Amino acid sequence: MSKSSGFRGWYYFRQGWSMYFAFIFAAVNTLTVTYFLAIDNYPFLKGIFPTFVDYVIIVGAIGIPLLIGIGYAHFKRTQAFRSETAIQAETNPFARRNLVNTEMNLKLNLQIINILIKLSKNEKFEPEEIKKINDVKFELENFVENRTFESNEDLDYLHKITKN
Repeated sequence: MSKSSGFRGWYYFRQGWSMYFAFIFAAVNTLTVTYFLAIDNYPFLKGIFPTFVDYVIIVGAIGIPLLIGIGYAHFKRTQAFRSETAIQAETNPFARRNLVNTEMNLKLNLQIINILIKLSKNEKFEPEEIKKINDVKFELENFVENRTFESNEDLDYLHKITKN
């Protein structure tokens, strides 16, 4: 961790700047500039927004719900967030690894449940069932043995399971 403490600090600085300081600063700046350069100079608009405080209240009352709706649409109703998440998974080896491990665990757990059910009923395994179990074992062994955070095995696996 000590090797990356400078980069960690840089990341935290950028997050604080972009998510909090720049956001608040941009909102205050936009409200101030639009009021004093546009509204203050036009009598028609000055009649709608007689003071800066009135302008802030009206814009906030309209803008905040509107922006919440836009944010909701971004996450829930458009392909934009899905694309962003896919890019994050493709470019972040840790996120990729978590997704792939989860998929592998699901596959393995399903096999284990099937085996347990068969064993609990004292049933014999058919040769094709044993072959299927061995195939899953072989697939997982090879995959785990060959992959690294720097290689593309996890990404290739993600592409394979998302295209099916």
